[in-house]
Amino acid sequence: MSNHENDNQSYTATGAASKSKRIQSRISDVGGIPVARALPTKAQRMIGPWCFLDHAGPVQFSEDSTGMQVGPHPHTCLQTFTWMLAGTMLHRDSVGSEQIIKPGQVNLMTAGHGICHTESSQFSEGDARELHAAQLWIALPEDKADIAPRFDHYPNLPTFTQKSVSGTVLIGTYAGHEAPTLTFSPIVGVDFQFIEDANLTLTLESGFEYGVLALEGGFELGDEHYDQDELCVLCCGHTSLELNAKKGTRILLIGGEPFAENVTIWWNYVGHSKEYISKAQQDWHAEAERFGVIKNPNAPRMLGPEVPWR
Repeated sequence: MSNHENDNQSYTATGAASKSKRIQSRISDVGGIPVARALPTKAQRMIGPWCFLDHAGPVQFSEDSTGMQVGPHPHTCLQTFTWMLAGTMLHRDSVGSEQIIKPGQVNLMTAGHGICHTESSQFSEGDARELHAAQLWIALPEDKADIAPRFDHYPNLPTFTQKSVSGTVLIGTYAGHEAPTLTFSPIVGVDFQFIEDANLTLTLESGFEYGVLALEGGFELGDEHYDQDELCVLCCGHTSLELNAKKGTRILLIGGEPFAENVTIWWNYVGHSKEYISKAQQDWHAEAERFGVIKNPNAPRMLGPEVPWR
């Protein structure tokens, strides 16, 4: 997914979070749908290697709507990670991938030295015209920044039940279940659905930072209540976490080992220096071979804002 915001801010992240904190997502518009953006913010740049978190929808489209339409845009030095909750989208990219994603599936695009892609809603007759998804970015470590781009689709992910809570491991390993999702650094992502009211104990790695976000409903941590789209960030050192939630709540847990090196984020680029990002922007504007092309795009090519440094 593209970052449509142009707030003249760049984000540079380094080191672990100093303490637990609450992040209120800000509402944006991406491709014609409301999006709650939890990362990055001034208060929290990254959680482990996770450097971007959008909660898209849920939204119902009218009969005459084309749904979400995000035109060709570039990425570098990251993986785009889409976890589909409702609706159907089509991903197309400049390495020739064309993949429908449905609920319960993950799309993972590894940008490496450069790739461009599009995303668009897909409607079939009789299906609900809706969209609900979590879209995230995973920063690549510096020694993997310029690897060749690729795309992977994961229709089958490991599931488990803990008390009356159903879990799906989206990436990494949790509770003895390992997802097949391609990784380049220590990381985890798990979706929890509360079948009934429950008290849930999350097992954590002490060397990981974590984020907990309610995609539906809300949850209690001790005497603190978190509504939908309020992100709870935990610094390293935790080995477990107890939370309470009502039936129908859906929670996304993300985590990973903090990066030792700096990561800079600007528009749709991630890099390990401002010079890297400046060069990527120049190459995209020049339509350099680095990013490739998409034939018959669904919308105009996006150029994005100029970098704020010289």
